[in-house]
Amino acid sequence: MGEVTQQMITVDVDTRYLEDQSDPGEGRFVFAYTITIRNRGEVPARLLTRHWVITDANGKVQEVRGEGVVGEQPHLKPGQGFRYTSGAVLETPVGAMQGSYQMLTDDGVHFDAPIPPFTLAMPGTIH
Repeated sequence: MGEVTQQMITVDVDTRYLEDQSDPGEGRFVFAYTITIRNRGEVPARLLTRHWVITDANGKVQEVRGEGVVGEQPHLKPGQGFRYTSGAVLETPVGAMQGSYQMLTDDGVHFDAPIPPFTLAMPGTIH
């Protein structure tokens, strides 16, 4: 049962560097990420909480936990998606994020939907 549930939710990520909000001289690198969560399963599910692990190039780790995403706890019917944009601030021009969404199906099953690791990089820093 667990394996099937894991595959229910897919997470796609698109990132971009926000030059106008960043200040490299002050060690401030701001990134936006747009996430698309899609329910590929057969049971509706609600996103309850999120857990992020953000690591910069110095190995500094920030953990973020909270309810929902952008103030919402989207309820995804089978085939339905939810897209939102949020941001992260790093002290280095390159970093990585990964995590999970804690989900609850309409039939009462709690499960974690993994968010695969993705890179945040100022243009020109990774070749």
